Amino acid sequence: MKKLINEPNAYVDEVLAGMAMAHPDSYAVGGATGRMLHRPQAVADKVGVVSGGGFGHIPVFAGYVGDGLLDACAVGDVFASPDMNPMLESVQFSNTGKGVLCVVGNYGGDRMNFDMACEMAEMEDIETRKVIVSDDVAAAGPDEAEKRRGVAGFVFVTKVAGAAAAAGMSLDEVTSVAQKACDNVRSVGVALSSCTVPQAGKPTFEIADDEMEIGMGIHGEPGVRRGKLRPVDEVTDEMMDMLVADKPIKSGDRVALLVNGLGATPIEELYLVFRRAKARLDDLGATVSLHLVGNYATSMEMAGASLTILHLDDELETLVKAPASCPFWGA
Repeated sequence: MKKLINEPNAYVDEVLAGMAMAHPDSYAVGGATGRMLHRPQAVADKVGVVSGGGFGHIPVFAGYVGDGLLDACAVGDVFASPDMNPMLESVQFSNTGKGVLCVVGNYGGDRMNFDMACEMAEMEDIETRKVIVSDDVAAAGPDEAEKRRGVAGFVFVTKVAGAAAAAGMSLDEVTSVAQKACDNVRSVGVALSSCTVPQAGKPTFEIADDEMEIGMGIHGEPGVRRGKLRPVDEVTDEMMDMLVADKPIKSGDRVALLVNGLGATPIEELYLVFRRAKARLDDLGATVSLHLVGNYATSMEMAGASLTILHLDDELETLVKAPASCPFWGA
């Protein structure tokens, strides 16, 4: 393991401290557990929006605390769900009387612990809702979409939910439009290398230098196909084919497109992926109303990229383009 760290067991807490020190106008570390990253002050008179999940995916999850995004986020160890306590603390911090929406990735630990946190919050008369992000088309077929992992689609769902809350929508309205974003977002990725969890001290999986794996999850979950690395246009075409087969795109459709780096891929290579994906969408007659290129949902130092497409209507387009501010947001 070759990393710029101190003790592996202190890794998450020290990174959170560094984030709060670097961006004191955006982040504060709170809660009895020290595992809640939140806005310096709660924003009154709006629905709270929170999330939580394992560390190692920055900016997902905690990096997206900010104006028009999350109010607070519970943080677990690397690739491990937070327990219920920082989740409950996030809900408590973000509640200013209009209720709280929890944006949850489709992982067993995250779902179970948010269920418990919301039950505890309801006992304190805090009204809560949940939406489950499950956008990874490689994880299951359309007939089993509820089994899909939540990956980079979280970025768009969080953006929509945060914008809806900032616009003054009610808890039911914020939940409804966030669910619409969940229903209309699809992602797929390709991994070129593994990553090393600090507490494990060794790569999560093995892959040859000349291989790639289509559909691998952001924790190293198996993909759908492993083979020799091919030119970027061919790799992008394979991912685009999977996305379009799962949710067809026709002429006149509007979409938001995210080309996301997994942590170790140069931005130059992400622009090559974007170039091909944009051309494919142009050929289909679709309009790319918003595009993002960069590291938006990482997997430590994994090399690779993912593509995410959010199918838009007027409401989703307005919300995904609405102003937002945090150290990691750029649109």
